[in-house]
Amino acid sequence: MVFRSLALGAFLIGWAALLGTGCGPRAFVKGAYDSDVERANLLTDQWSETDMQKAVAELVSSLSAHQAIAGASTPPVLMVTRLENKTSEHIDTQSITDMVTVELMRGGRVTFVDRAAREDIAEEYEYHSSGMVEAPTRAGPGRQVGADFIVNGRVDSIVQQAGREKTVYYKVTLNLTNLSTGLIVWSDHKQIRKLFRKRRVGL
Repeated sequence: MVFRSLALGAFLIGWAALLGTGCGPRAFVKGAYDSDVERANLLTDQWSETDMQKAVAELVSSLSAHQAIAGASTPPVLMVTRLENKTSEHIDTQSITDMVTVELMRGGRVTFVDRAAREDIAEEYEYHSSGMVEAPTRAGPGRQVGADFIVNGRVDSIVQQAGREKTVYYKVTLNLTNLSTGLIVWSDHKQIRKLFRKRRVGL
């Protein structure tokens, strides 16, 4: 009788441990590379890389075809300043402007000055003038190329929800401003609207 009680107790303890393990916290512990990074990502109703890819592709195509770039005899010099985030989400606008820069550079029709590198450049000038750098290779102030145009813009969004239905609308706007005149010579936007339906999420 005692043996049976001990055996039953051990069984119950083991079963409870098993249940506890099965009902414990879960985590994403195994993954795989997605072979197609341009495949639509609608996992959530938040801004995604698919939204960024679609917006950048259309805006870069529009900008590249504009006379200020397509008709230039020499590649104009551009500088990206900022992309305002006017949405309620945390959107990495630097990633958007970086992708715009890369895609425009791939076209070979423009060059860029790096506004963010100015402090580093100034420090390097100081080092070059310290006597540590061989004279023929020294660089210094006064020879930098100025930008012809500034690229900036903003990201806006509108979220609407009624019952179980939800729409998320994004608009990404870019402007190209002539630095000499201050005039906007090109402006375009990309609109994205996504539809969602609320449902239960569980294991």
